[in-house]
Amino acid sequence: MSEMWRVIDTGLRPAAQNIALNRALLEARQANEIPSTLRFLRFVPSALLGYHQSAEQELNLDYCKAHNIAIQRRITGGIAMYTDDTQLDWELYLHQRDVGTWDMQAIAKRICHAAASAISALGVDARFRPRHDIEVDGKRISASCGVFDANALLYQSALLIDTDVDVMLRVLRVPVRKESDEAAKSVRERVASLQDLLGYRVEPALIKRYLTQAFESEFDIEFEEDDLTLTEHARYRTALGEIETADWVQLVKRAAADTPIYEAAHRYSGGTLDVSLIYDRPRHRIKQICFSGDIAVTPRRALADLEAALSDTSVERLENNVRAFFKRRSVDMPSLRPDDFVAVIRLAVKQPIVAPSRA
Repeated sequence: MSEMWRVIDTGLRPAAQNIALNRALLEARQANEIPSTLRFLRFVPSALLGYHQSAEQELNLDYCKAHNIAIQRRITGGIAMYTDDTQLDWELYLHQRDVGTWDMQAIAKRICHAAASAISALGVDARFRPRHDIEVDGKRISASCGVFDANALLYQSALLIDTDVDVMLRVLRVPVRKESDEAAKSVRERVASLQDLLGYRVEPALIKRYLTQAFESEFDIEFEEDDLTLTEHARYRTALGEIETADWVQLVKRAAADTPIYEAAHRYSGGTLDVSLIYDRPRHRIKQICFSGDIAVTPRRALADLEAALSDTSVERLENNVRAFFKRRSVDMPSLRPDDFVAVIRLAVKQPIVAPSRA
């Protein structure tokens, strides 16, 4: 007989409540007060920071304030995200023995492969893209992250059903200058919702059913619908008292000036290769990067994969990482060489152009 896990749906909530429930359920799973659990949830318009991130460095604070977008800090790491009720979030609360490893990258691969199979059942070719994304033809449709608390694991993901990507780009501090329409278009081409891909809005109930079935198959278990326990409610109230505060949101504060947006253009034999990137100067690391310009690359997704591979890359490892990327992939790019990508990045870092606020 298959092991029985629990599936719950906590509905649409403010960000502070959802994150307080993250802590409550993770603590309850760590204490063995609840079985392994799949949770579905949604957010009112919110900008969510990774646990170690600074709002000043990751978000357009003026835009968030002007448009009543709540800012909150997750208990998990990963990238900053914009979320609202057009997205479907799902979370797994597991014991370490359920996944058999402490390696978060291996866990991400396993869980996201299962989730991608569920999304593919809707009519798209969804795939896992390291380190924590699910994409369709190079376009990210879901971002994930995870954290351990002793032997308990929380792994969570946000699936874009019908999201306004333009709003997302204004909330998040991304490597795009406001006056550069081509660069903004380039970023939009790397993110998509299910509605963008399918041409119609998928009912969340169908997505939930497919995800539930995919995780049942992956972990060889069965889900039983249930509700939050009294213990979870008590843990939630305690957690909310800490999380629904300015001190929690401002737990990490770093100056935006330490991570400016840089741009550069590099002439090669076939045209111009442009780059925009967010550079962490104190750590000498590229946080985010976006290429645009006169680029003809086949397969199309290779450019998005390269940008993902160079995320959080040290400048010292730049050349090795770029060459290793192209060495292990078959990419057709007439007149463009791996060294051209290295050259334009180094030019950007040496000759910064600080992007203005995109309020």
